[in-house]
Amino acid sequence: MLTSVNFLKKNATRLVCVAMVCGSALLSGCAGSGITNTSASAATAQPQVRPDNIYVYTFDADPDQVKLDGGMLQKLKTQLSGSSAAQKQVGDADQVREQVADEIVRRLQAMGLHAVRSDAPAPADQNVLLVQGSFDTIDAGNRRRRTLIGLGAGKSEVSSTVQILYKPAGGAPRLVQSFDANADSGKAPGVAETAGVGAAAGSIATTAAVGGGLHAVSETKRAGVSADAKRLGDAVAKQIAQIGVSGGWLSTEHAKGKG
Repeated sequence: MLTSVNFLKKNATRLVCVAMVCGSALLSGCAGSGITNTSASAATAQPQVRPDNIYVYTFDADPDQVKLDGGMLQKLKTQLSGSSAAQKQVGDADQVREQVADEIVRRLQAMGLHAVRSDAPAPADQNVLLVQGSFDTIDAGNRRRRTLIGLGAGKSEVSSTVQILYKPAGGAPRLVQSFDANADSGKAPGVAETAGVGAAAGSIATTAAVGGGLHAVSETKRAGVSADAKRLGDAVAKQIAQIGVSGGWLSTEHAKGKG
């Protein structure tokens, strides 16, 4: 016991430095999201695009497109739960659909906009912005590869094609903008990569232990399709905010939201 205490006392500074370096490395490869292939309608900037409400629909998803975590541990968990791979695909698809729609609504409401989840047609007597889409990718990646190798290996990813339409009261919906949205778990270095810091510090084992702990926390917070779904929803909401700012029905200050 005394030996362990003495070791910690002697190596306290080293452990802190290693943790800071590993933490910095993890943050430098942080997960992200983005909007690409934006195609705007020629009528986007017209002043009549001024919605009273924003209706957010759950995006379409084909369970057959869902790629489950290929790791043995995840396969074992699925088997022990008594569910089949096909059932897991359906469950993951439904979860991602719900999370993306909920996150879009949450972010838009934080901007002061009247956004609601809906599965029904928009009211005919309202000026409504419609948010629709379909998923192109729902990939859980491989958690073991993310943890051990990192740098993009085994990354999770969610992507979708999105359409923003405007339906004036008494009128027909028309396209305002379409774009592709994507989010992934990023390219943080794995335990094997960050262990190199331990070699410089004089203790690979120490760094592996610290790095492994940091990766466990990182995995919980930022990796997997659930976290990707929230990032994608956030990216879509920000894109809608840009449309609002350009159209004059949302201020730049409100577009920043409340977090």
